[in-house]
Amino acid sequence: MPAFEALVADALDEVPAELMALLDNVVVLVEDRHPDEPELLGLYEGYALTERGWDYGGALPDRIMIYREAICDICETEDEVVEEVTITVVHEIAHHFGIEEDRLHELGWG
Repeated sequence: MPAFEALVADALDEVPAELMALLDNVVVLVEDRHPDEPELLGLYEGYALTERGWDYGGALPDRIMIYREAICDICETEDEVVEEVTITVVHEIAHHFGIEEDRLHELGWG
């Protein structure tokens, strides 16, 4: 496994098991950059649990994208990369649960 993907896996391991168990139909992927917003560190694409209604079913998995080059651009050390990957992963998982940007900032995650 390439080093950056291993950091993402480590970040996922840092998320409490109880929270990970609540993730529903989500895949975490690593890409170099977002094509339209190259400074973006991560992105959640899908339907938050709070937006899913009775008709949600058979949908493709939601996607959490982690952008390797954008994260590496803002970090100077490997430790900083580990910290930023963890923050980004938690941030995007929060969106899956319907937690918005303002609340993430209040909680110290943004």
